[in-house]
Amino acid sequence: MPKLKTNKSASKRLRLTKSGKLKRWRQGKRHLATSKSSNRKRKLRKSVLVEGKLQKIMKKLLPYG
Repeated sequence: MPKLKTNKSASKRLRLTKSGKLKRWRQGKRHLATSKSSNRKRKLRKSVLVEGKLQKIMKKLLPYG
């Protein structure tokens, strides 16, 4: 059976936790930050877990993750 290719864009955006869940960063913090409140920007700093059906799909992109 041939080796499976890892999706490189997914590997740069997602990290696997020790329990096997996928962790991602929040969107919307790259630019236009002056119009966002400091409270909103602070919440964007934290990472979140990928949820539900999406997690199953994303895990296929990282076969050796």
